[in-house]
Amino acid sequence: MNFFLSRPASPILSAIVVCSLAGSSAAGIPQVQPDELVRRAVQNEIRSNSQSAKYMFRQRKETPAGSQTKLMVETRDAMAGLVIAYNDRPLNQEQRQGEYGRLQRFIDDPDELDRKHKKEKEDSERVQSILKALPDAFLYQYDGTEVGRPELGKPGDELVRLKFHPNPKYDPPTRVEQVLTGMQGVVLIDAQKQHIARIDGTLFKDVSFGWGILGHLDRGGHFQVDQTDVGDNNWSISRMALAFTGKILLFKNLNIKSTEIYSDFRPVSSNLTFAQGVELLKKQVAVVAQNQTHSGSGK
Repeated sequence: MNFFLSRPASPILSAIVVCSLAGSSAAGIPQVQPDELVRRAVQNEIRSNSQSAKYMFRQRKETPAGSQTKLMVETRDAMAGLVIAYNDRPLNQEQRQGEYGRLQRFIDDPDELDRKHKKEKEDSERVQSILKALPDAFLYQYDGTEVGRPELGKPGDELVRLKFHPNPKYDPPTRVEQVLTGMQGVVLIDAQKQHIARIDGTLFKDVSFGWGILGHLDRGGHFQVDQTDVGDNNWSISRMALAFTGKILLFKNLNIKSTEIYSDFRPVSSNLTFAQGVELLKKQVAVVAQNQTHSGSGK
C-alpha cells in the first residue's frame, strides 16, 4: 500500500513526501551510492502503488482554529471521509445528519463522484511527477542510523538516515517540481523494508510552485512526515506537521499550520465501492457512539 500516492493530502505535502530506498549491509549502511538507492526505491514505489491495499482509519487534524477528527476509508471510487468530532467533542445529531447528507450527494450524483475521483487521480499524478524527480532533484549523503519505534517505522528495525539538498544541475521540467529546488533536510529509511519512516524538510529560500495555480512559498517553511508499518509490510503516514507561508495567484496570502495524526488502521476490501465505504463509516460511527455512551455511564 502506498499511502503517499493514494491518500489525498495538501498539495505542498504531496509535492514532497514520496521517498524510500532499498539494500543493506552487515554494518547496516547500504553499500551503494545514496542516489542509486533512491532511484531503486522510486521504481519500487511506482510499482507497488498498483497493488495498494485499502484501509479504514482515523484522522485527527489540529490547526490554530481547533481540531477535527474524521473516519476515513479508501474505496475503488474515491476516498470517503466522515467528521466525527470537532475539538474532540462528538457531533450532535444535526451535525451528524449533515455529514451523512454530504456523503449521500456523492452516491446520488455519479458525475459529482466522478469529479472527486478525477481530482484525486490528478493529485496522485502530480505526486508521481515529484516521485520520479527525486533521484535527480537532490544530492544525498549517509548520516548514520536510528532504531524504529512505535509510530515511526517498524519498532526495532534499523533506519538509515540520509541528508539531502538540491542538486544544482537539476532543471525542473514544470512548475510542479520547482518546490524541490529550495528544499533541504533529512530522511529516515528502513532499508530492509524499502520504506521511508520520516522525512523532515525545510525551505531555505522562496520557491515557486504550480498545482494548477501560480504562487510561491516563503523561506523557512517546514514539514515533517512520519510513517509506520500498519501490518503485512503495508506502511502509512502516522503523523504530518506543516508550517508554510506564501502567496497564491501572486496576491492571496497563504498560511498553513497543521498537525495530522493517523491511527486505528483496519484493512477493507480492495473492491469496496464508495457507497459501501459510506455504510462502513456509519457503522463505525455507531460503534464509537455506543462506546462513548458506555464510558460516560461508567463514570
